[in-house]
Amino acid sequence: MIILILAGVIVLVGALLYVEHRIHLRRHPEQIQEATPPAEEECCGMHITCERDSLLASVSEKIEYYDDEELDRFAGVAAEDYTEDDIEEFRDVLLTTRVDDIAGWARSLQLRGIVLPQEIRDELLLIVSEARESRMNKNGITVLE
Repeated sequence: MIILILAGVIVLVGALLYVEHRIHLRRHPEQIQEATPPAEEECCGMHITCERDSLLASVSEKIEYYDDEELDRFAGVAAEDYTEDDIEEFRDVLLTTRVDDIAGWARSLQLRGIVLPQEIRDELLLIVSEARESRMNKNGITVLE
């Protein structure tokens, strides 16, 4: 019997808090807008789904070159059609690009119609993920795995 009374009290308190919250949001609608980020903002790069979606998708419309003009000849080539030498050429550019520029480089390639080889795509995501964890550790944020 005591358990039923406690459960009823918990449900009643929850319902009252919900109603109070809804009334508060009606009185202060500006707080709803503050909670949602602006649509124009680019991905912060701090979430793995964000990395997968934004690094390999065209978030920016501006094509920027990272001393990789020679890769333009791969425009329209499918990811599985690259030779080992082609993959090494992509790897060389990836490994000589500053970590802060890798996201922009990936977006630039897609805007230019260049598909990364799967091996390079995986390496790119790994590098960005490690950089993100390093930034989080430097900022004193605990990374849970």
